[in-house]
Amino acid sequence: MKKIRSTFLIVQAILLVFCCFLPSGCGGSEKEKNEKHSSVVFAMDTVMEITVYGDEEVLKKAEELIRDLERKFSVTLEESDISRLNATGNTRVSEETYALLKRGKEICERTEGALDLTVYPVVHAWGFTTGEHRVPSEKEIQKLLENVDFRRIALGENMLVTVPSGVMTDLGSVAKGYTGDRLMELFKDSGVTSALINLGGNVQALGTKPDGSLWKVAVADPKGGEEYAGVVTMEGKAVITSGAYERFFEENGHVYHHIIDTSTGCPAESGFVSVTVVGDEGTLCDGLSTSLFAMGPEKAFEFWKNSDDFEAVFITSDEKIFVTEGIADAFTPLGRFQKKETEVIRRD
Repeated sequence: MKKIRSTFLIVQAILLVFCCFLPSGCGGSEKEKNEKHSSVVFAMDTVMEITVYGDEEVLKKAEELIRDLERKFSVTLEESDISRLNATGNTRVSEETYALLKRGKEICERTEGALDLTVYPVVHAWGFTTGEHRVPSEKEIQKLLENVDFRRIALGENMLVTVPSGVMTDLGSVAKGYTGDRLMELFKDSGVTSALINLGGNVQALGTKPDGSLWKVAVADPKGGEEYAGVVTMEGKAVITSGAYERFFEENGHVYHHIIDTSTGCPAESGFVSVTVVGDEGTLCDGLSTSLFAMGPEKAFEFWKNSDDFEAVFITSDEKIFVTEGIADAFTPLGRFQKKETEVIRRD
């Protein structure tokens, strides 16, 4: 088996530089308010960078919040809420974990299972959680799929969560998005009006840049390297991408990526190589970026047409870019995609 090193951290480090290249604060009485403060945290198995303007002390609170949520949501830390749930099948969890399980199940229901919080055993079998990649047999996959059903996560009273034997839960598809939402709440409560976070590629902003200009968030070129497919200009939004280029391995000449089609138990061959979701809620954008990727163009476009709470940028395997009409004017193609026509998806 030949393993290919993931381009994820490299691409996202480049993305971060692109996002956070900002002008210095204004002088005079606004100097302190516009002073830039940044910190880097490694948590949830990824590099996170936090940039705020004005209140340096909030960075420590932000790191504490991230660590606290990781201790609750992690599928690998033994004492986390999720690990205890997976080990016992019946446990009381924190309010944060209960809230995210509830919201996660709502997104699973809305996507008709294209997102499923219980797909963890299948992902683990492929080695995407351990780095020990392999191609499971069809028989093994079908056996594991018998226990993949988010509806079997029972949310009871007093934070009691129950799952049947064999069902394992993982919040990885929504945890970083939820963390971004909580960080935005923390910043607002602390009086911060301008901030940008990059949680391993989950970019989320508070307000605008201190000078009032909009943030520019790059969308990586799925072929990797230092090129971008385009840039989204926005204010106070989450911009979250799922791509086949992030985590993958090759065996016998076939490339297998980490986004699992919950109906087959195999990496989704949907016709997409990248899906970027833009919206107000990081949790939703996080879950949708994965599930829309798995749906493929026809279902994903129709899903957007029947929704009113997010926009998206889709890159197909034949290297076409589709942008929903709500952000058509906010998206600019870059690099080799400048020579290609960007198609706008409209509701009418």
